[in-house]
Amino acid sequence: MWECPDFYPVSLSSKEGLDPSYMGKHVKHVLKVSLDDARYDYYTLGTYLTNEDKYVPDNASVDGWAGLRYDYGNFYASKTFFDPAKRRRILWGWVNESDFTQDDVKKGWAGIQAIPRIVWLDTNQRQLKQWPVEELNTLRGEIVKMSHQKLKKGHHIEIQGITAAQADIDVTFYIPSLDKTEEFNPSWEDAQRLCANKGSKVEGGVGPFGLLTLASKNLEEYTAVFFRVFKTSKKHVVLLCSDARSSSLEDGIYKPSFAGFVDVDLADKKLSLRSL
Repeated sequence: MWECPDFYPVSLSSKEGLDPSYMGKHVKHVLKVSLDDARYDYYTLGTYLTNEDKYVPDNASVDGWAGLRYDYGNFYASKTFFDPAKRRRILWGWVNESDFTQDDVKKGWAGIQAIPRIVWLDTNQRQLKQWPVEELNTLRGEIVKMSHQKLKKGHHIEIQGITAAQADIDVTFYIPSLDKTEEFNPSWEDAQRLCANKGSKVEGGVGPFGLLTLASKNLEEYTAVFFRVFKTSKKHVVLLCSDARSSSLEDGIYKPSFAGFVDVDLADKKLSLRSL
């Protein structure tokens, strides 16, 4: 079942957002739907034929579960709006708080809105790109910096000085060598399943490496956000995981692993991550 459909134009040549009424040769249109069975938000790119009042998706834009998604994590029932003051399109989405009902009642809330993002068409015109709105920077407080840290296999480095319940983390990892990269099995096309099978505790050739967020003092609880690198005969394949299976000692609640394959060039052997 379709939920929360959204339909809007995006520019072929600019990151600026467009008013919903904007038509012309220099735009594509986005049709997004929230699929109730999958609980994910999928979208296609295509052309809106104004004379026929008809939307035609691009040949490479697949409709349904095999298609493009706004987000490969816990993100659903999204909508966008056009901000005319700053000429941008802003995306909101819902994050389900997967807890027991009695705990939700005790807390007084269940579920949150994800951090708003601007959205625009990638220069390859095959997918959308997103980034948190600039206003998020006003919430930043004291800066904690670390550099030139050598991360050894199986080791953890604690970042001292973060005492707030929220953190905006920018991190860049340098991979000294890709010689030990694992071969990518073509049957591993389901990124979420691959992340579940090869979690943060399973040693690989290159990875896992990343962050243990919301971690308790002795690491009884944490959410791992990490990379793994694989290779085919033609390129490297980068898997990005957000694994919540160790996020709580509570049994019986929804603690999934989420993942997606990241289209990046590893020529400089660097991977960057922003975690909010």
